[in-house]
Amino acid sequence: MPGIDQVLARAMGIPGVLGAGLTDWTSGLTLGTAGRAPHGDHDATAADTAEVVQAVARNATFDTAGQGAGPLEDLIVTTGGGYHLIRLVPTAFDSQTCLHLWLDRERANLALARLRLRELAGELAGS
Repeated sequence: MPGIDQVLARAMGIPGVLGAGLTDWTSGLTLGTAGRAPHGDHDATAADTAEVVQAVARNATFDTAGQGAGPLEDLIVTTGGGYHLIRLVPTAFDSQTCLHLWLDRERANLALARLRLRELAGELAGS
């Protein structure tokens, strides 16, 4: 199973990625980063990412696990110049982590990035 640094380095190889990070979304702590961060601050990005995930995770509107559809997988936030793709990382233990990619809107392929991020999250989870 690859480590955090290897997964983040591979995430940086996805076309259009500006930066990547692994965050504990319950605490907002940065577990690893690569590349750039919006506004130049990886720790602030991790805290902001955690707030977004927490807001969605605690909202019953987005909870489809009880309907046979499975748990929350990922979130996509679009801005004028980019995309933020957040993938929750399922683990065998009770970890609440997520991978976050910041993508350049002009150079990124959102569908491809989503597929690659799913693969990387699976590698972190050991599946």
